Amino acid sequence: MSEIESVSVRPLDLPLEEPFEIALGTQREASNLLVTVETESGATGYGEGSPIPPVTGETRAAALETARAAAEVIEGREVADYRGLVGEVRSAFPGMASALFAVETAILDAYCRERSLALSELFGGPPEPVETDVTIPIVDPGTAAERASRAVETGYRHLKIKTGTEVSADVERVAAVAEAAPDAALKVDANQGWTPKETARFADAVGERGVGLDLIEQPVPAADVAGLATARDLVDVPVAADEAVFTPADAVRIVREEAADVINAKLGKSGPLAVADIAAIARGADLELMVGCMLESAVGIHASAHLVAGTGAFSYVDLDGNRLLAEDVIDDDGGGPTHRISGPGHGVTPPE
Repeated sequence: MSEIESVSVRPLDLPLEEPFEIALGTQREASNLLVTVETESGATGYGEGSPIPPVTGETRAAALETARAAAEVIEGREVADYRGLVGEVRSAFPGMASALFAVETAILDAYCRERSLALSELFGGPPEPVETDVTIPIVDPGTAAERASRAVETGYRHLKIKTGTEVSADVERVAAVAEAAPDAALKVDANQGWTPKETARFADAVGERGVGLDLIEQPVPAADVAGLATARDLVDVPVAADEAVFTPADAVRIVREEAADVINAKLGKSGPLAVADIAAIARGADLELMVGCMLESAVGIHASAHLVAGTGAFSYVDLDGNRLLAEDVIDDDGGGPTHRISGPGHGVTPPE
């Protein structure tokens, strides 16, 4: 047994290769935080959070302060009691999703590195390669088509297109991507930007253009679970709940109200342990699972990929956050759709 000897928290600024616009706003850099946990045996674990105020409800400053306060809770405690530690800090700082993702990941990473265990093995499987989609933000149709072509040339077989603005503009963007990448599987993400009726109008319009979609992600506001269920009833395309699900209790509500066909479980919203619980709920209810991300470096992305590999539970993988950065914290696989993960822990050691 080994105690947590020290915890450090620092900002992590990661410029994006290009501006990233979604229905909730535009980002030009990822203003993240990095948490480092060191144990008395010499193991070091790393965790990252990517606070996005319209999604996680945190500013970076608030996330940093929360992580520093959480450090005081876990220092001197046994790292092997990771489940108890995670439960304690999540009870002490409710709603601070990004900060606690960073703290929780650093704890789990340190625990696994002490035991020369891949993080994926903590969730049931070896660290196998994980294939992701890539996201096309809200841009004009010509730019969307160009980015789609470039993605396909790089090897991507799955594309996610940001929508949630004016329906006709969204339809043109999606149609342009479909024309430029006719063999790619397409998803759209409205980021809460539509009403149920607009969702139906969009689905009808893209259908009339001959565009097939794998799913429509979070078309209505997160708090409107009834509206999400209505949207699901109005369209033939599978509907995914994203911002509506932060906790296992949220997932249970989605199941009970038959509000979605797919649950998008993000470690950046819920943390690794809760995502494993959400996955169990979805599988028990015969819902498909999607894993998503924020604008994280390889630290956060590889942690998520380990959970995907370990559980084997996810039909849709959207782990492209580090592919959108101008420069990652490590030279990660040379880009492209495949995350080649390894251990121990999540396998990523960022430079000082």
